[in-house]
Amino acid sequence: MDPNTFPSLRGEVRDALIPPAAPRGRPDDRRVAVCLRLVCATFAASIVSIAQAQPLPDLAVGARLYAEACASCHGEELEGQPDWMRPLPSDRMPAPPHDASGHTWHHRDDVLFRLVKEGVTAVVGGGYESDMPGFADVLSDEEIRAILAFIKSTWPDRQREYQAAISAQDSAP
Repeated sequence: MDPNTFPSLRGEVRDALIPPAAPRGRPDDRRVAVCLRLVCATFAASIVSIAQAQPLPDLAVGARLYAEACASCHGEELEGQPDWMRPLPSDRMPAPPHDASGHTWHHRDDVLFRLVKEGVTAVVGGGYESDMPGFADVLSDEEIRAILAFIKSTWPDRQREYQAAISAQDSAP
């Protein structure tokens, strides 16, 4: 395989993914080398494809979308509604803060995504009622990810690291 096939791969990464020329010797050795090249090329192509398919969320877009879709309940500064830990007269909970003082960072990425997309009532279930609607008909998946990335960008390192760790831990096979 021509090392120029993946020009963005450099040094050790390229050398690990693109094996040297097929060894001389028995036909079986050459077949194994060809198979390894195919596997490596497929792996490298899938890495490139995944990286292209999932761009990093744009924090400026996330901030704008948060201001448009979330700030009216969760606050312009992510501060939430007053007394957010006490039920409202309707027995529903006020909108919690999304800053470090709240509990948003206690939840995994997949849970946060579902809460925004489907709404709290749908995710929690069991007859729980919430004023938080689902935004599936309003925001695209990419827009939801941008909002969540913006919210997470405001957290101190400790909260971001904790939330990233629980997200990685619970999504591992």
